[in-house]
Amino acid sequence: MNWRQQINFSPKKVSAQPAVQETRLSVEFLLGLFAAGWTEQQVLDKYPELTSQKLRAALVAADSRLVSSIANPELLEIIEKTRE
Repeated sequence: MNWRQQINFSPKKVSAQPAVQETRLSVEFLLGLFAAGWTEQQVLDKYPELTSQKLRAALVAADSRLVSSIANPELLEIIEKTRE
């Protein structure tokens, strides 16, 4: 799955957070729901504009940013500066 096709990053939308395409749901918000104990089905029921594929793309996007920041924090810092 190419998560980049499902996730938008626009500094002018959703507080400059990566968000699921065609929604206003940020990756960070969705992670927060899972951290609070929500199940995938609960998230999909509450937000019908999401699909399982889009939700998984959000999780992959979050994971790739986390791994990048741990493996090479200097590179992540450079990437973040270019987005400003």
